Amino acid sequence: MKRIGFLSFGHWTASPQSKTRSASDALLQSIDLAVAAEELGADGAYFRVHHFARQLGSPFPLLAAAGAKTKRIEIGTAVIDMRYENPLYMAEDAGAADIIAGGRLQLGISRGSPEQVIDGWRYFGYVPPEGMTDADMARRHTEVLLEVLRGEGFAQPNPQPMFPNPPGLLRLEPYSQGLRDRIWWGAATNATGEWAAKLGMNLQSSTLKIDESGRPFHVQQAEQIRIFREAWKAAGHARGPRVSVSRSIFALVDDRDRMYFGRGNENEDSIGFLGSNERAIFGRSYAAEPDMLIKQLATDEAIAEADTLLLTVPNQLGVDYNAHVIEAILKHVAPGLGWR
Repeated sequence: MKRIGFLSFGHWTASPQSKTRSASDALLQSIDLAVAAEELGADGAYFRVHHFARQLGSPFPLLAAAGAKTKRIEIGTAVIDMRYENPLYMAEDAGAADIIAGGRLQLGISRGSPEQVIDGWRYFGYVPPEGMTDADMARRHTEVLLEVLRGEGFAQPNPQPMFPNPPGLLRLEPYSQGLRDRIWWGAATNATGEWAAKLGMNLQSSTLKIDESGRPFHVQQAEQIRIFREAWKAAGHARGPRVSVSRSIFALVDDRDRMYFGRGNENEDSIGFLGSNERAIFGRSYAAEPDMLIKQLATDEAIAEADTLLLTVPNQLGVDYNAHVIEAILKHVAPGLGWR
């Protein structure tokens, strides 16, 4: 069995070809898709967070609303850029969203990806201390978040408070039991995967990874997962880790699928560069008739290693079509691979 969810970037544009033409459309349709995915038997509704973009920029109101509208499905992010985050305020927002969702929040965080603006976190008031990079700052914010999510008191109480305090040092409220174990790190390298394991975070690995060996994407990603699990075991954590991978997968079961994705022009890995010198490898997409898709996916080593698969969805094609995309995988592909 494998958990299967969707991952939406929440793109919106005023183009007449788009069914998601405003921020309102993007947010409300995201909630509707989470509800539809739950009804279809999917396991997760995840959202990507990008600032300064016509996408989903403020995740916690969306996560809380999706959590209130659903009962079973996991609600999460993949990922929130920690360079932009006040970790204490974030802990309060996350705690509230998790309580509303009944403990179903799966919070994916990371050091971020290429942005729409230059050093966007500076506009949010964050500047790396001297001697630190922006990536160092993201990891430091993460360490603070993980610490306060333990729920232990750290703040000295006012001797004359407005309201009575419990005894001892005060913690952030609302506190949601178990949320600390549902934090994921989006890792693009083997080393950051190891770092996440040592801190007791689950692993999210997307369709992009720094090219560390020149081998096919799925092989490098599978190696990253194995390295992560070895580091987790060495750290001696009491619980087992979770691992998710993201893929663009489309089962061609009707004429709409063939029109949108039947051209087969993205069926190989591609190489690009992040910034000026980081060589990255981008994983291929999968689009084929169900029987062929089952054969292709059976050879993807990273999917085999992961316990959770996130299907990236073309949200601008609308809720109904994206629900169809998810249903086609659950109905026509997952059983043939032993995922259902």
